Amino acid sequence: MKRMRRTRRDQTEAPDWINRKQCTKKKQILSGKRILPKPITGQETLTDLIGNAFLAYNAARLREGCRLFTEKMLEPDVTVGMSLAGALTPAGLGASAIVPLMKAGFIDWMVATGANMYHDLHFAFNKPLHTGSHLADDTELRRNDVVRIYDIFLGHTDCLVATDQIFRTIVTQSEFQKEMGTAEFYHRLGRYAAAWEERSGYKDISILACAYRLGIPVYTSSPGDSTIGMDIASIELEGNRLRINPSIDVNETTAIVLQVKRSGGRSATFLIGGGSPKNFMLQTEPQIQEALKIREAGHDYFFQITDARPDTGGLSGATPHEAVSWGKVNPDTLPDAIVCYLDATVALPIIAHYALAGHKRRPLKRLYDKRAESMEKLTREYFARNPQRRTKSSQSTAYAKK
Repeated sequence: MKRMRRTRRDQTEAPDWINRKQCTKKKQILSGKRILPKPITGQETLTDLIGNAFLAYNAARLREGCRLFTEKMLEPDVTVGMSLAGALTPAGLGASAIVPLMKAGFIDWMVATGANMYHDLHFAFNKPLHTGSHLADDTELRRNDVVRIYDIFLGHTDCLVATDQIFRTIVTQSEFQKEMGTAEFYHRLGRYAAAWEERSGYKDISILACAYRLGIPVYTSSPGDSTIGMDIASIELEGNRLRINPSIDVNETTAIVLQVKRSGGRSATFLIGGGSPKNFMLQTEPQIQEALKIREAGHDYFFQITDARPDTGGLSGATPHEAVSWGKVNPDTLPDAIVCYLDATVALPIIAHYALAGHKRRPLKRLYDKRAESMEKLTREYFARNPQRRTKSSQSTAYAKK
């Protein structure tokens, strides 16, 4: 047989509009893992499944986020702040994912909605929540003294009202009769939550109880926007003297981040959902740079799970690139900024499993116990940068007098 001569058309050649000499970065651009996954057998670990099959779109972002969190954000010099928005504690994510991460030393401080902390108290007080159907007849539920959060059912009287009654009894104690920030408020409340946990035999199911035991400060940016705020407001009418001062929270959270940076460490933000908790955590950097006039560059790591779109201009969907313009995120660390557009009830358990399986426990930083020290250093640097703002009354701050 005659060997067929290869023609120009038979050869693999670039189209006329491509100049091979100019393709200097092609090999580098195509250096990513080849998409040729092994067949799923059912015998894989979750870690193996993520590495093998989570290759594109938001699955890939979740894989990248798992690796960012486990391999970089959990390094010894990194302080991890978690923000928590959306009704996640009623879904059990506090007990299943967040508390284990806290106990492993993977979360150092937290900003959460008041609603999440209120529903966390149901677990501490042993007031049960139940799975249900999102197709339920809400009129029938109302008639039967049942409240729902989509497909989560809870008794109005024996869960909500019962939790309110216990909560009111706690916050009318003498130790609460003063002005304080939410970290101190939750720490004091957490002591009672921990006692209730131990009494019921369900230890380590409440975020607030765990935070109390581990010295993890928990903040709420809008303390009036929850049943906790409603109950505090109602007993104020009765003469209760508890006052929540948001300025204390702004200064304390800012002091945490500044202390991390000044000690040579790095700051990581792990954002579950968006909303007010997300902004409150990220605004620590503009507070340092803009309000306090202290030189700083921004948070070092940004990992967000959200289902909000960025193009509507809402904060929940605001990207880390947008955050750079505000000074919230260090532009030099944008490659270590990941947004995964996924339901947090799906993503968070996966991330928790991946991290707990792949990283050893970290020593607890107990930042709650270091609030006064951090505030003292923040105040000292603030006046060093702004000597003209020092007054006689500011020589000894209200915080230092406590």
